[in-house]
Amino acid sequence: MAMILHIDMDAFFASVEQKDHPELRGKCVIVGGKSERGVVTTASYEARRYGVHSAMPMFEARRRCPHAIIMPGRMARYKSVSRQIMTLLQDFTPHVEPVSIDEAYLDISDGHRLFGPPERVARSIKDRIRHATGLTASIGAAPLRFLAKIASDLEKPDGLTIIHQEEVPSFIAQLPVRKIPGVGKVTHDQLLRMNLNTLGDVHRYPRDQLVSRLGKFGQRLIALARGEDPTPVSPHTPAKSVSSESTLAQDTIDRTLLHTHLLHHAEDVGRQLRRLQLKARTITLKIKHADFHQVTRSRTLHRPIQATESIFRQVDHLFNQYPLSKKVRLIGVGASNFIAAATPVQTELFPDRDGTTLNWEKIDHTLDAINAKFGHGRISKASLVAPAKITGRESEIDDA
Repeated sequence: MAMILHIDMDAFFASVEQKDHPELRGKCVIVGGKSERGVVTTASYEARRYGVHSAMPMFEARRRCPHAIIMPGRMARYKSVSRQIMTLLQDFTPHVEPVSIDEAYLDISDGHRLFGPPERVARSIKDRIRHATGLTASIGAAPLRFLAKIASDLEKPDGLTIIHQEEVPSFIAQLPVRKIPGVGKVTHDQLLRMNLNTLGDVHRYPRDQLVSRLGKFGQRLIALARGEDPTPVSPHTPAKSVSSESTLAQDTIDRTLLHTHLLHHAEDVGRQLRRLQLKARTITLKIKHADFHQVTRSRTLHRPIQATESIFRQVDHLFNQYPLSKKVRLIGVGASNFIAAATPVQTELFPDRDGTTLNWEKIDHTLDAINAKFGHGRISKASLVAPAKITGRESEIDDA
């Protein structure tokens, strides 16, 4: 019988800070950018009682919880604890799919022979995590992947919810549509206008009508309402994109300053690609203006790249073509449409003007090796030695 677990660490970043700093236990802890333009990354459950939540502007979090302790965050530490947890999960099944730094799916359909029923497995995992890290995890278990994720959120923190096979039909029939993974505010409002309050209400609509109004998501709703979710637990999910972006210390329309930020992010994206041994065919420019209007511009190449200089030339070209009429709040660079770096590609007889056939990759690999040995940032481009102030640069690998 199929059984999938969803493990979700409780207020992960804030909990790590409280574990490492015992004086913070029981207090309102917020992890995120300290400046007024920063945002909340994670809030402890003590802070959440005051209405603080992730992605909230820091000034609003301070207003709601003025006595909160703001921690800037230690990503290297969080990643180290995450690796410890993911390795521990491998003791229960090889079918472990990390989906973020603090959550993972496990397929334990065959694990009952070794570890017993789902509840015993889940409690063993919770005990192991607590003993190894001092942290708590909430776990949901269900025959369907999407139900396991929903179940893990029902009794946070330190929760355990199991949906057995015989309970699936009634659970689905009563499930509010806002609980379905992927349903945001816009989609939720649209579903409510269609009188779709629960997943069970989907059965009242003809298939053609749902697909016509909701497209592919309508097809997925129909499948979920029938108790069908064939999405497997995939232990090795390849990255779909990498990115680097930052919220600026001050809104600006200064192209020279923004060019410097783009070079900084191109270097970061290139380094991620080389570490993953990938090359990208599509380069994307991301801009968020002071009024929070967001735009993206992409360019797909006939030859994949991973060199910093090549990435920068592509995104710089996109930026030069963009009519900058309003101040910029955030700027970033993304890469996608990957192939393995070792994949042979057709070489060019003459170097391209965009620099894709120049020997920048060998230079970058040399710089990566030097920085790996002596510390990141020990050697870099001259224009980045004293870069413009950045309040919160974020790098991301998307494997969704």
